[in-house]
Amino acid sequence: MKYLFSILLLSVFSLSLQGQSGNLPSVDVKNLDGESFDISSIDNDGNPIILSMWATWCKPCIRELNTIAEVYPDWQEETGVLVVAVSIDDSRTSSRVLPTVNSNYWDYEIYLDPNQDLKRALNVNMIPQTFLLNGNKKIVWQHTSFSEGSELKLIELVRKLKAGEDISNEE
Repeated sequence: MKYLFSILLLSVFSLSLQGQSGNLPSVDVKNLDGESFDISSIDNDGNPIILSMWATWCKPCIRELNTIAEVYPDWQEETGVLVVAVSIDDSRTSSRVLPTVNSNYWDYEIYLDPNQDLKRALNVNMIPQTFLLNGNKKIVWQHTSFSEGSELKLIELVRKLKAGEDISNEE
């Protein structure tokens, strides 16, 4: 009985870790023109990728993406990092995504996850949730919420990845 319980517990634990590490899942999202796109096919020539899960109604999400937008050109020049912002807005609010992107002058790749398939695959329970992927598209770090200055930690991790350092024990 203990053996069966141990197997069950390990199974539940491994399910709870799905989407928290490993490769970017193969999930269809939509671009701003409504065309389907497999998110796992994103490529950044071996450079790090920042994946931000956000929504138009999420004020911390907007603050985070605006803060990164201010320094993004410098980050790109220094590290080659790519920022991908995936909105989890549903059919009622997805019409606000493009105006939000345009009014904030975000120069990111923007995708929509209207059925929240990617959100579920990555086990996102709270937004903003930011994932950092290495050059092989493996999720190596993630963080929920946003506070002023957290972008400094993010670029520090991007720099470490770019330098080939292991960031698996970073918080």
